[in-house]
Amino acid sequence: MLFLSQRVQSLALPMTIEMTKKSRALQEAGHDIISLSLGEPDFDSPDFAKIAGIEGIEKNFSHYMPVPGYADLRAAICQKFARDNGLSYRPDEIIVSTGAKQSIANLMMALVNPGDEVIIPAPYWVSYADLAEFVGGTVISPKAGIEQDFKITAEQLRASISDKTKLLIFSSPNNPSGAMYSREELEALAVVLREHPQVWVISDEIYEYIHYGVQHVSMASLEGMWERTATVNGLSKGFAMTGWRLGFMGAPPALAKACEKIQSQITSGTSSIAQRAAIAAVLAGPEPVQYMVEAFTRRRSLLAEALRAADKLIVKAPEGAFYLFVDASAYLSPSHPSALDLCMALLEGGVAAVPGEAFGLDGYIRFSYAASEEDLRKAAERIVRTLNGLNSNS
Repeated sequence: MLFLSQRVQSLALPMTIEMTKKSRALQEAGHDIISLSLGEPDFDSPDFAKIAGIEGIEKNFSHYMPVPGYADLRAAICQKFARDNGLSYRPDEIIVSTGAKQSIANLMMALVNPGDEVIIPAPYWVSYADLAEFVGGTVISPKAGIEQDFKITAEQLRASISDKTKLLIFSSPNNPSGAMYSREELEALAVVLREHPQVWVISDEIYEYIHYGVQHVSMASLEGMWERTATVNGLSKGFAMTGWRLGFMGAPPALAKACEKIQSQITSGTSSIAQRAAIAAVLAGPEPVQYMVEAFTRRRSLLAEALRAADKLIVKAPEGAFYLFVDASAYLSPSHPSALDLCMALLEGGVAAVPGEAFGLDGYIRFSYAASEEDLRKAAERIVRTLNGLNSNS
């Protein structure tokens, strides 16, 4: 008799992790695989963050910490929100968590009741839908393909809202597409949301510092939206501090308090040493890590241009993040009926990528360009060769 709960049986591993596991297994077996599947900067953490972490160890920050985070870190995050986003938060409206993913999970548990509808525009980050369903929500997913620059319209949002809608969650810059909502586009969505005061918003801004000439705008900065928006961010992407596992959120006080209560029962406070490093990072801001954005800018151009040699691939250079989300639907065939099948063919050709099904849009493939320029050139050659080979055989 199966003893596991229905809840855990219904929960899948993120396909990004699944594809990374497959590629690592092949690499360990001696195969030459270039992995463009995992969303992790290929840089080391900045020295100023490392030094602050070491100082935390030396000063014996090794005891239990407050559940929502150290007071001086939360004060520093308030400064960051004011400096970068034009948002005013108090320290008691900040919750520090073990990664931005935990912030999002806390918010889902705090906001969504069984039967509530959660609007998740596709393409979306892999965990949004799974977490919404894990807490009993029903996912409503309006779709925006490459022809819409991967951004839903106000009309699509309006059509998706019902009397059961509780939450809208989205990321800008977006994972997997890199799309960024402009102030005007966010305002158009906000006009619709103001007609439905019961709908909350989770604005995932983890890729905020990685953009290419397009201004990042926070949803909570728009009129009337602060009171119903949770703004999620963290250190993993902008500071290449994935292993430190530190995310944070700013939210109205009642929601922040609810997330603190949930976190107190699950993990308590996040790593004390990571918190000391985080103070240095959020106070430093984006300027000291611009070298990463400059490298990503070069890689973005390199990979986008190289992949255009694939006969039927539609490639749009993203406005932010470090992914190309390409339209490979012209390569679908009876022998390769889904993007997952295409990704398996690419894996046989020596490149690991993530199929669009993971992000709510079949026919697309996500390639991460958080890799060396040499690896990107080699990967592009393999991708083009594999896809054009499928095309010639169809």
